[in-house]
Amino acid sequence: MTSLDSVLLEILGNKLRAATEEMGHALQRTGRTLYVKETADFGTALADLDGHFFAYPRAIGVSGFIDLDCGPTLRAISDLEPGDVIITNHPYASEGLATHAPDAHLLKPYFHEGELVCFGWSFVHLSDVGGRVPSSISPTNHELYQEGLFIPPMKLMRDGEWNEDVLSFIRANCRTPNENIGDLKAMIAALNVGERRVSAIIERHGIEAFCTVRSDLQEYAEIKSRDVLRRIGDGTYHFVDYMDDDLVSEYPIRLEVTMTARDGEIHLDFTGTDPQVEAAFNIPTNGKRHAWLTVRMIALIMTLDPTTPMNAGMFRPISVTVPKGTVLNPVAPAAVGVRHATAVRVNDLLNGVLGKALPDVMPAASGGAMVPVVLAADDPASGATHVAVVEPMVGGSGARKGADGVDGRDSSISNLANNPIETVESQIAVSILEYGIRPDSGGAGKWRGGVGVRLKFRIEAETGRILGRGMERFRFRPWGVFGGEPGAPMRVILNEGTPDAVDTGRIDMLSVKRGDTLTVLMPGGGGYGDPLERPEELVLADVASGFLSEETARGSYGVVISEGRVDSAATHDTRDAMHLDRPSTARNFDPGSNRDAWDAAISNDMVARLNEALMDHGASSRSRRRRVFYAETLPDLSGSEGTFTSALSDPDAIKARARKALEALSH
Repeated sequence: MTSLDSVLLEILGNKLRAATEEMGHALQRTGRTLYVKETADFGTALADLDGHFFAYPRAIGVSGFIDLDCGPTLRAISDLEPGDVIITNHPYASEGLATHAPDAHLLKPYFHEGELVCFGWSFVHLSDVGGRVPSSISPTNHELYQEGLFIPPMKLMRDGEWNEDVLSFIRANCRTPNENIGDLKAMIAALNVGERRVSAIIERHGIEAFCTVRSDLQEYAEIKSRDVLRRIGDGTYHFVDYMDDDLVSEYPIRLEVTMTARDGEIHLDFTGTDPQVEAAFNIPTNGKRHAWLTVRMIALIMTLDPTTPMNAGMFRPISVTVPKGTVLNPVAPAAVGVRHATAVRVNDLLNGVLGKALPDVMPAASGGAMVPVVLAADDPASGATHVAVVEPMVGGSGARKGADGVDGRDSSISNLANNPIETVESQIAVSILEYGIRPDSGGAGKWRGGVGVRLKFRIEAETGRILGRGMERFRFRPWGVFGGEPGAPMRVILNEGTPDAVDTGRIDMLSVKRGDTLTVLMPGGGGYGDPLERPEELVLADVASGFLSEETARGSYGVVISEGRVDSAATHDTRDAMHLDRPSTARNFDPGSNRDAWDAAISNDMVARLNEALMDHGASSRSRRRRVFYAETLPDLSGSEGTFTSALSDPDAIKARARKALEALSH
């Protein structure tokens, strides 16, 4: 079988991409739930016979799943016939195709004259699949069995007919059966659209051309990807970032990567990352290259060469090492429901290590949190529980050389759309009081970090429960670079502006009643470059637009604004004084005072020895032993900022306690 000429390759590539996008539109327009119809948490694609995507949408659905591997799921079913559809949502049985219970994945074999030619794929985030809490996702779940119904690869349809046994146990094990079945039917509709489009392409161009284009598109993407990755200078680069904690303890979760680049080949070694946790932040990658580990590479490749075809071939130059039993390669039955929070931080991790290699290309840290704010409210008439996402909340993106960060838009896995307020209020028992930008949240810099989003809503149900999965960056702020300052941390406030107001911090499940309000303040992105070098007119424009207060304009940028105008003389004097008060050398990396205190007390060498010692123990006991180590090393640690920094104020004493705790762990 010979390769296609470049013109036909381009024609077929565009036709196949258009087919996947038409599949996506069919799914969205026929979907049952708000999270599908408006937020667009779904995906569609075409997979080759090995289960790798050779055609993927550019314009609709989740863009970060190109590197998923359908192969293990396909190999689990040996007798596929026309009209069959495979379903799975099992993270371990699918070897990482599904990564938490609400994500249902469907695969349909497409045949031509009795020959299997490819597979259609669709996924949807279902509203609820049972488990301990409404929506099935809680960060404090400590094992998979608390997270709902799990379906290993099996047939949802046989010969075009529904497998009623499978539908029956889906209905019986979730809080939103009608919504789930409606979204599954929308997925089937999308797969049927894909089947018709593939048949039409084969009829027009022939089966040989179709079979050839499956591989040629991936080979072309590989070539284009290698050309981009060659811009990374040969060498080894290292970066560390942290999640605030695992919510069941006060101890941060360390993520570490060492990147080796050589002539367009990239190896990502995640050795040094913390062991899996007894909470739902683990990412089930099965120890191989995975979409949640490579999503940042999509942004790099597509930014530097937007003509690269979006398919699995673009990842062929990338390999990974992910030690088993870590938070990035957990052993079953580790909980995985909030794996997206960790994936967002992996995005920052790769952003940081790529920034070492490409400082003029990569931005400062993004807001670093993506939070679907969920309300579960009981219907007093029917007794049913209504579970829905009020809004998927994101922060701002990091600034980069030559450009401010994007306001109200993260740069990791945040390509979900917001829900229209009118739709939210008509379908969910809330009133939206405020929804807009969060002033003063973007990290100051010559180029300002993007500001986060602010949401305030009132509960209109008699009682309800709010779930805020994925809340992050309360403790460790989004870092700034090359003199830029970190973005503002996240905040959540119950009944803001009243005598009973409470800064809740991260929440798992918060009980609320009619009239309560919740305010969610998302982090801003980090700044890039010295804030005192930002032109006065840009600072004034930010104040006029509501992105900055006059106080922040003066305190962070040295720009004095009076009666809507810049006082140039006062600004000159203020900036001169601020220059004198600063260190002579700007910081290339500024993560904020909490991270500074942590790094001073908990050295890289200490953590390396801790994790090495933990890996000598069984996976199921590592999280507990890790908590014991930190409890002995940091007995005064607490989540509040003042207590956090004070608990780290004596590094010498901490290191002495750590040595003793390590000795005990090693025996």
